[in-house]
Amino acid sequence: MTTPVHDVIAIGNAIVDVMAPCSDADIDRLGLAKGGMTLVDTARAHDLYEAMGPAREISGGSAANTLAGLAALGASCAFIGQVADDQLGEVFAHDIRAGGIAFATPARADDPPTARCLIFVTPDGQRTMNTYLGASQFLPAAQVDEAAIAGAAVLYLEGYLWDPEEPRAAMRRAIAAARNAGRKVAFTLSDSFVIARHGDDFRALIEAGEIDILFANEHELAALTGIEDFHEGITHLGGKVPTVVVTRSEKGAYAISGGEHAQVAAEPVAQVVDTTGAGDLFAAGFLFGLARAMPLARCLKLGAICAAEIISHYGARPEADLKALVAEAVA
Repeated sequence: MTTPVHDVIAIGNAIVDVMAPCSDADIDRLGLAKGGMTLVDTARAHDLYEAMGPAREISGGSAANTLAGLAALGASCAFIGQVADDQLGEVFAHDIRAGGIAFATPARADDPPTARCLIFVTPDGQRTMNTYLGASQFLPAAQVDEAAIAGAAVLYLEGYLWDPEEPRAAMRRAIAAARNAGRKVAFTLSDSFVIARHGDDFRALIEAGEIDILFANEHELAALTGIEDFHEGITHLGGKVPTVVVTRSEKGAYAISGGEHAQVAAEPVAQVVDTTGAGDLFAAGFLFGLARAMPLARCLKLGAICAAEIISHYGARPEADLKALVAEAVA
């Protein structure tokens, strides 16, 4: 097997996050499901944007956020995702490349526009996401560079993108390319609603041995396995997937890999400002540790550090020096 060109290559939604603070009353008035993620159409996206207060535009997307964290830690990364040939598409492409991440997917010339996620953040730091998938749901399988997939140690796939038909086919092609090259496949379940729609697909991938590393939170774990008891559920899944990582918010995180169990407490945070991207950055820290052959508990520790940094400010891209935070914590 050749030496990898990249530590991680990811396929995910190419989204620009539009974030604004709001009150709980605003959440009720707009009929939003607090703390959840809802897919919206063009009209609803327009109405919600009009209802937002002063907002910040920050490139996002679950897998892209994970790569941003990995690159900040010093990993070599590449991203595959679809933007449109418009202003937000240029913003996304600039931001991801400026972070040192290879991004070569051509912009799409036709409608719909680049995806955006309208995020309402309440005073308790909870984010309520309303996602307009736009161009991102039209990533064709032809845009999957099989040589690039084969040249990365880990292929990381975003569960959110499994919903639309075209990118689902693209990810299946990428999985085949990774497995043919002897590379590892990592998958994040993303949200319980994705499992409700495509859980049979995910369980089939697991049974076929197509997933090497699985990321979930404890609610997604229960939805996937049908087992309410946390330890019973993760042990069940740990018998099917080589490495299972489950985050538990303030209760920390737990992992099983090759029969080894490890857990970590959540890192202390002075104030939770915005939980957007916490799971994405946890995955970044964990995958970085894995890429550097660190022990399982150390990988979890890195994940917890990165997650704590991201929830201390608005936005799902790191603002502090992650390298310094990690070096100080694991020295």
